[in-house]
Amino acid sequence: MCIQDSEQVNEGMENLDISKTDNIFKNQSLLTEAELQHTQIENYEKITTSSHSVMRNSFPLESISEDTTIVDRKQILFNNFLPTLRSGDWSDIGGRIDMEDTHICIADLAKNFGHNILGEEAISFYGVFDGHGGKGASQFVRDYLPRIIVEDADFPLELEKVVTRSFVETDAAFAKSCSLDSALSSGTTVLTAMIFGRSLLVANAGDCRAVVSRRGLAIEMSKDHRPCCISERTRIESVGGFVDDGYLNGQLGVSRALGNWHIKGLKEVEKGGPLSAEPELKLLTLTKEDEFLIIGSDGIWDVFRSQNAVDFARRRLQEHNNVKLCCKEIVDEAKKRGAIDNLTVVIVCFHAEPPPPVVFQRSRIRKSISAEGLENLRSLLEG
Repeated sequence: MCIQDSEQVNEGMENLDISKTDNIFKNQSLLTEAELQHTQIENYEKITTSSHSVMRNSFPLESISEDTTIVDRKQILFNNFLPTLRSGDWSDIGGRIDMEDTHICIADLAKNFGHNILGEEAISFYGVFDGHGGKGASQFVRDYLPRIIVEDADFPLELEKVVTRSFVETDAAFAKSCSLDSALSSGTTVLTAMIFGRSLLVANAGDCRAVVSRRGLAIEMSKDHRPCCISERTRIESVGGFVDDGYLNGQLGVSRALGNWHIKGLKEVEKGGPLSAEPELKLLTLTKEDEFLIIGSDGIWDVFRSQNAVDFARRRLQEHNNVKLCCKEIVDEAKKRGAIDNLTVVIVCFHAEPPPPVVFQRSRIRKSISAEGLENLRSLLEG
């Protein structure tokens, strides 16, 4: 990875504001339905009357939802869908000499690190780490980041703040490790997905990608961070960096990553630098129409479009409903298509059943030809 690529064309998706109520209600699944609805209505009214103060105190977060009207927000409150999670993963060295990708799947993040959070639903954690210049950074972040998230004082109540802060703190911790052992000097892109209740929170720094299948439609949960993207280029130039032939400071093919402290001019401890470790966050409220999440390193997306990957995975899951086998088949297909990078895929399904068939209604359009056109066609045929 980190070679010059043309900017990925992202399939369309709607980035709409979502009610902040999900974080409040995610731990109320043990209430009866009547109690739940009563409590949700009260909290909903409190939130709508104090929205300005909430926005001042909340961390900036790009959210995705079905609609933004008051009526639909109330309908979302009473949506009792809870995902049944099952995951699979597969990696392959691909056409590279070394394997620098790594990944992680944790069903219960707090329990995994010996923390018992009373009254809290399990928070599952999935991540793909695409290393470059060695595997030191990807393996360090894989092992360090989940723990620092759990040990943050604000976990799990302010998860968005915790995740962003943990990315930056993990990057700083890796810098210290590199100063002690220069053999670790390397970098990694990072994409994590956390699922709690009906909420899916994706954090991305780099060019891995997360895509949700909603009734077969690809919903992109991350943006590829390339130096040539307009927003990224603006940020880079605002802190004194530059883009040369698609490369950050003429050296790196991504604009966000953890590590790379050994490359002069990309990062500085005090004032930062053009290579940012801060992730972009996206939040999605899961509904029964959401089928699965695909997380892949950029080697996958070199040969798959987002919609193409969703279509491929749906067909395989409909055939055998084996998540791990589906991941292997995606990696095998990527190799058949000529992928030359390391390849890593994680899929998280939200239902026990395979995705249902989707029937698309075709509109009936009457086609006609004018008398003049018919006469011209007849002349041509007779001539």
